[in-house]
Amino acid sequence: MIKQITSILDEAIATKTAVRNDVNLLELLKRSSAHLAKTIKQGGTIYACGNGGSTCDAMHLCEELVAKYKRDRPGIKAMHFMDASTATCWGNDIGFEDVFARHAETFCTSKDTLIAISTSGNSGNVLRAIQAARQKKTKVIGLLGKGGGKIAPLCDIALVVPSTSTERIQELHITFVHIWCELLETSLLASWQGKAPRKLTKSEGKGANKKPAK
Repeated sequence: MIKQITSILDEAIATKTAVRNDVNLLELLKRSSAHLAKTIKQGGTIYACGNGGSTCDAMHLCEELVAKYKRDRPGIKAMHFMDASTATCWGNDIGFEDVFARHAETFCTSKDTLIAISTSGNSGNVLRAIQAARQKKTKVIGLLGKGGGKIAPLCDIALVVPSTSTERIQELHITFVHIWCELLETSLLASWQGKAPRKLTKSEGKGANKKPAK
């Protein structure tokens, strides 16, 4: 079992090392972060969608932006396409293949950016969301794997993890999300000076409803 554990860790390390040494991919990470900063500065919204584990990554990205990553700051407008009632209504009545496209055509504008997440690069409903978003002049950044699939050519920026292993791709996608959050909070810090929300006191914050330790 230890051998299996170390093998998994070695594979994860090798994949991250490959990304670390890929100059072109690092440049795309830099460009994508700069574009997200531009979206924020011009009052746009960052949208995100994906299936399964990629759904969780989309939601993770949005909570880091709306709430906080490491710094006290104003919230960043971000929304995922996974509202349960809307998704199941559309999926049941119309079809799941268009559920993300419906969100994109409803919300996306030319000021916004869509983060399209697909480990295979071929998720049909994500692809259709991109097509709908592009109709609204929305820029698209792809978090992809396995060569990028059909989705990569449709993205303004495609970040393709150099792996065919779904779990390794997912691990790098969340690393990319954290890199974005770090770079955004750093690059936008000056524009947020004086705008950070008031820090909550202990009685107002998370400890408000906790019983004191005995």
